Amino acid sequence: MTEALIEVPRARAGGRRLPIDKFNARRSELSEAVLKTLGELGYARTSLREIAQKSEFTHGVFHYYFTDKIDLICCSVRQYKAKCVTRYDEVTATARTREQLIDGFLDKLAETLRQEADMHRLWYDLRAQALFESAFREDVTAIDKSLEDMIWRVASRLSELTGKPLTMSSPVLYAVMDGLFQKALLKFTDNQAEAIPELIAEVRRVLAVAT
Repeated sequence: MTEALIEVPRARAGGRRLPIDKFNARRSELSEAVLKTLGELGYARTSLREIAQKSEFTHGVFHYYFTDKIDLICCSVRQYKAKCVTRYDEVTATARTREQLIDGFLDKLAETLRQEADMHRLWYDLRAQALFESAFREDVTAIDKSLEDMIWRVASRLSELTGKPLTMSSPVLYAVMDGLFQKALLKFTDNQAEAIPELIAEVRRVLAVAT
Protein backbone atom coordinates (compact mmCIF):
# COMPACT_ATOMS: atom_id res chain seq x y z
CA MET A 1 0.00 0.00 0.00
CA THR A 2 2.99 2.37 0.14
CA GLU A 3 2.39 3.31 -3.48
CA ALA A 4 -1.25 4.27 -2.79
CA LEU A 5 -2.14 7.92 -3.13
CA ILE A 6 -4.52 10.09 -1.16
CA GLU A 7 -6.27 13.04 -2.70
CA VAL A 8 -5.36 16.36 -1.08
CA PRO A 9 -8.69 17.78 0.10
CA ARG A 10 -7.83 21.44 -0.39
CA ALA A 11 -7.98 23.27 -3.69
CA ARG A 12 -4.94 25.37 -2.74
CA ALA A 13 -2.84 22.22 -3.01
CA GLY A 14 -3.16 22.65 -6.77
CA GLY A 15 -4.71 19.25 -7.37
CA ARG A 16 -1.52 17.43 -6.41
CA ARG A 17 -1.72 14.18 -4.51
CA LEU A 18 0.29 13.07 -1.48
CA PRO A 19 1.67 9.57 -0.95
CA ILE A 20 -0.34 7.99 1.83
CA ASP A 21 2.73 7.34 3.98
CA LYS A 22 3.67 11.04 3.94
CA PHE A 23 0.08 12.04 4.59
CA ASN A 24 -0.15 9.71 7.61
CA ALA A 25 3.26 10.81 8.88
CA ARG A 26 2.06 14.42 8.91
CA ARG A 27 -1.13 13.39 10.69
CA SER A 28 0.97 11.67 13.33
CA GLU A 29 3.19 14.72 13.73
CA LEU A 30 0.22 17.04 14.17
CA SER A 31 -1.64 14.78 16.59
CA GLU A 32 1.50 14.40 18.70
CA ALA A 33 1.98 18.18 18.77
CA VAL A 34 -1.48 18.89 20.19
CA LEU A 35 -1.70 16.11 22.78
CA LYS A 36 -1.15 18.51 25.66
CA THR A 37 -3.85 20.87 24.43
CA LEU A 38 -6.30 18.01 23.96
CA GLY A 39 -5.53 16.73 27.44
CA GLU A 40 -6.16 20.13 28.97
CA LEU A 41 -9.40 20.85 27.11
CA GLY A 42 -11.00 17.42 26.83
CA TYR A 43 -13.53 16.38 24.20
CA ALA A 44 -16.49 18.62 24.94
CA ARG A 45 -14.54 21.89 25.03
CA THR A 46 -12.46 21.16 21.94
CA SER A 47 -12.87 22.14 18.29
CA LEU A 48 -10.31 22.15 15.50
CA ARG A 49 -10.34 25.95 15.61
CA GLU A 50 -9.70 26.05 19.36
CA ILE A 51 -6.89 23.53 19.01
CA ALA A 52 -5.33 25.65 16.27
CA GLN A 53 -5.52 28.76 18.45
CA LYS A 54 -3.47 27.01 21.12
CA SER A 55 -0.88 25.63 18.72
CA GLU A 56 1.57 26.87 16.08
CA PHE A 57 -0.56 25.40 13.30
CA THR A 58 -3.49 27.01 11.50
CA HIS A 59 -7.07 25.83 11.50
CA GLY A 60 -6.70 25.14 7.78
CA VAL A 61 -3.81 22.75 8.39
CA PHE A 62 -5.83 20.70 10.87
CA HIS A 63 -8.89 20.72 8.64
CA TYR A 64 -6.70 19.54 5.77
CA TYR A 65 -5.33 16.49 7.58
CA PHE A 66 -8.28 15.58 9.81
CA THR A 67 -11.94 15.16 8.97
CA ASP A 68 -13.06 16.64 12.30
CA LYS A 69 -12.08 16.75 15.95
CA ILE A 70 -13.12 13.11 16.44
CA ASP A 71 -10.59 12.08 13.80
CA LEU A 72 -7.86 14.17 15.46
CA ILE A 73 -8.60 13.00 19.01
CA CYS A 74 -8.73 9.34 18.01
CA CYS A 75 -5.43 9.67 16.18
CA SER A 76 -3.80 11.40 19.15
CA VAL A 77 -5.02 8.96 21.78
CA ARG A 78 -4.09 5.95 19.63
CA GLN A 79 -0.54 7.24 19.38
CA TYR A 80 -0.23 7.98 23.07
CA LYS A 81 -1.65 4.65 24.19
CA ALA A 82 0.57 2.78 21.71
CA LYS A 83 3.50 4.11 23.74
CA CYS A 84 1.78 3.43 27.06
CA VAL A 85 1.38 -0.27 26.42
CA THR A 86 5.15 -0.68 26.17
CA ARG A 87 5.83 1.27 29.39
CA TYR A 88 6.28 -1.83 31.54
CA ASP A 89 8.02 -4.08 29.02
CA GLU A 90 11.54 -3.42 30.27
CA VAL A 91 10.79 -4.06 33.93
CA THR A 92 8.79 -7.15 32.98
CA ALA A 93 11.70 -8.51 30.95
CA THR A 94 14.49 -7.69 33.41
CA ALA A 95 12.94 -8.42 36.82
CA ARG A 96 14.33 -11.57 38.38
CA THR A 97 12.14 -11.74 41.47
CA ARG A 98 8.49 -11.12 42.26
CA GLU A 99 9.45 -8.15 44.44
CA GLN A 100 11.55 -6.55 41.69
CA LEU A 101 8.72 -6.82 39.21
CA ILE A 102 6.07 -5.46 41.55
CA ASP A 103 8.25 -2.57 42.72
CA GLY A 104 9.24 -1.70 39.15
CA PHE A 105 5.65 -1.88 37.96
CA LEU A 106 4.41 0.32 40.80
CA ASP A 107 7.16 2.88 40.21
CA LYS A 108 6.12 3.19 36.55
CA LEU A 109 2.46 3.36 37.50
CA ALA A 110 3.08 6.23 39.91
CA GLU A 111 5.27 7.98 37.34
CA THR A 112 2.65 7.94 34.60
CA LEU A 113 -0.04 9.27 36.92
CA ARG A 114 2.25 12.01 38.19
CA GLN A 115 3.59 13.11 34.81
CA GLU A 116 0.82 12.34 32.32
CA ALA A 117 -2.46 12.91 34.13
CA ASP A 118 -3.87 15.06 31.32
CA MET A 119 -3.31 12.30 28.78
CA HIS A 120 -5.07 9.76 30.96
CA ARG A 121 -7.97 12.15 31.48
CA LEU A 122 -8.27 12.46 27.71
CA TRP A 123 -8.38 8.66 27.39
CA TYR A 124 -11.18 8.31 29.94
CA ASP A 125 -13.03 11.18 28.28
CA LEU A 126 -12.75 9.40 24.93
CA ARG A 127 -13.92 6.12 26.40
CA ALA A 128 -16.95 7.79 27.98
CA GLN A 129 -17.82 9.50 24.70
CA ALA A 130 -17.77 6.12 22.97
CA LEU A 131 -21.05 5.39 24.77
CA PHE A 132 -22.62 8.16 22.69
CA GLU A 133 -20.39 8.54 19.61
CA SER A 134 -20.17 5.40 17.49
CA ALA A 135 -17.15 6.88 15.69
CA PHE A 136 -15.06 6.33 18.83
CA ARG A 137 -15.98 2.72 19.53
CA GLU A 138 -13.61 0.83 17.27
CA ASP A 139 -10.60 2.76 18.54
CA VAL A 140 -11.69 2.57 22.16
CA THR A 141 -12.25 -1.18 21.94
CA ALA A 142 -8.81 -1.71 20.39
CA ILE A 143 -7.05 0.51 22.96
CA ASP A 144 -8.88 -1.14 25.85
CA LYS A 145 -7.73 -4.55 24.62
CA SER A 146 -4.12 -3.40 24.29
CA LEU A 147 -4.18 -2.09 27.87
CA GLU A 148 -5.70 -5.32 29.14
CA ASP A 149 -2.99 -7.29 27.35
CA MET A 150 -0.34 -5.04 28.93
CA ILE A 151 -1.60 -5.77 32.45
CA TRP A 152 -1.83 -9.46 31.63
CA ARG A 153 1.78 -9.58 30.50
CA VAL A 154 2.88 -8.21 33.87
CA ALA A 155 0.64 -10.60 35.77
CA SER A 156 1.78 -13.57 33.69
CA ARG A 157 5.41 -12.75 34.42
CA LEU A 158 4.58 -12.57 38.12
CA SER A 159 3.03 -16.00 37.86
CA GLU A 160 6.20 -17.32 36.22
CA LEU A 161 8.39 -15.87 38.95
CA THR A 162 6.29 -17.29 41.77
CA GLY A 163 5.40 -20.59 40.13
CA LYS A 164 1.79 -20.03 41.11
CA PRO A 165 -1.24 -19.84 38.81
CA LEU A 166 -3.13 -16.58 38.48
CA THR A 167 -6.37 -16.39 40.43
CA MET A 168 -8.04 -13.78 38.20
CA SER A 169 -8.90 -13.80 34.52
CA SER A 170 -7.46 -11.15 32.23
CA PRO A 171 -10.72 -9.12 31.95
CA VAL A 172 -11.31 -9.17 35.70
CA LEU A 173 -7.76 -8.14 36.57
CA TYR A 174 -7.85 -5.32 34.03
CA ALA A 175 -11.23 -4.09 35.26
CA VAL A 176 -9.97 -3.94 38.85
CA MET A 177 -6.70 -2.21 37.95
CA ASP A 178 -8.40 0.22 35.60
CA GLY A 179 -10.99 1.12 38.23
CA LEU A 180 -8.30 1.80 40.82
CA PHE A 181 -6.31 3.92 38.39
CA GLN A 182 -9.31 5.98 37.33
CA LYS A 183 -10.23 6.61 40.97
CA ALA A 184 -6.65 7.69 41.71
CA LEU A 185 -6.63 9.94 38.64
CA LEU A 186 -9.73 11.74 39.89
CA LYS A 187 -8.13 12.30 43.29
CA PHE A 188 -4.85 13.40 41.73
CA THR A 189 -6.70 15.88 39.50
CA ASP A 190 -8.34 17.22 42.66
CA ASN A 191 -4.86 17.67 44.21
CA GLN A 192 -5.45 15.07 46.91
CA ALA A 193 -2.04 14.13 48.30
CA GLU A 194 -3.07 10.56 49.08
CA ALA A 195 -3.93 9.73 45.44
CA ILE A 196 -0.66 8.04 44.48
CA PRO A 197 0.14 6.35 47.83
CA GLU A 198 -3.36 4.88 47.94
CA LEU A 199 -3.10 3.66 44.36
CA ILE A 200 0.23 1.96 45.05
CA ALA A 201 -1.08 0.28 48.19
CA GLU A 202 -4.28 -0.94 46.52
CA VAL A 203 -2.55 -2.27 43.41
CA ARG A 204 0.00 -4.06 45.58
CA ARG A 205 -2.87 -5.78 47.40
CA VAL A 206 -4.53 -6.74 44.12
CA LEU A 207 -1.34 -8.25 42.78
CA ALA A 208 -0.88 -10.19 46.02
CA VAL A 209 -4.34 -11.72 45.60
CA ALA A 210 -3.93 -12.34 41.86
CA THR A 211 -0.53 -14.01 42.15
